[in-house]
Amino acid sequence: MTRTVKAVLIVAGLVASAIGAAILLAPHAFYGTYGIALGTNASQLSEIRAQGGALLAGGLLIGSGAFVSRLAFSSALVASLLYLSYGTSRLISMGLDGVPVSGLVQATVLEFVIGLLSLFALTRLVAGRPEAH
Repeated sequence: MTRTVKAVLIVAGLVASAIGAAILLAPHAFYGTYGIALGTNASQLSEIRAQGGALLAGGLLIGSGAFVSRLAFSSALVASLLYLSYGTSRLISMGLDGVPVSGLVQATVLEFVIGLLSLFALTRLVAGRPEAH
């Protein structure tokens, strides 16, 4: 595994983990930065925090692939799917619902950048596998 692949997995893992932890532990503050006011409805907050927890867990898995070589392929695959699905879903939303605040548009760009870097890391890992030759 190259340093580039490790770096991509570390960055992708840290970003997902940090955002997931913020959503899980401080959803009002996190969404408030985008002008989204969350209420006090326990069901709504449960759904939001659950997504944050899943994102945190995904980020931990992604980052672990930089340090446990047998997890690198799975980590790069999860990172690619996670980030590219977020970016694609946001594009679909823009087409259906309109353009959101600039911070969410920037998030879309970042998700595609990290997703494409993760896809690059995945291709490097596949190319380096003995059975790929």
